[in-house]
Amino acid sequence: MFRIWAKTLKNGKITRQYVYENTEKLDYSRFFDYVREMCEHMDIPTPVIIKTHLFNYAKFNTVSFSSQDFMEKPDFDKLVLENALL
Repeated sequence: MFRIWAKTLKNGKITRQYVYENTEKLDYSRFFDYVREMCEHMDIPTPVIIKTHLFNYAKFNTVSFSSQDFMEKPDFDKLVLENALL
């Protein structure tokens, strides 16, 4: 079981947040699916995920997506995903 806290930031303030919970073990090959589900729930565009994003989440338990990581122009400055402890 794992939880991921997703939050969007604009000018350093949280504008949206959501805690994604899954009863399965975290599978990095499905990381895009997890992010897509979080973004759908928060009604924001899904970012482009590259290998560096996966490594940052795996090593530091957090990953940050800037507005340049999105194909569409988001209404926030940054999307941050953090491992939420159980």
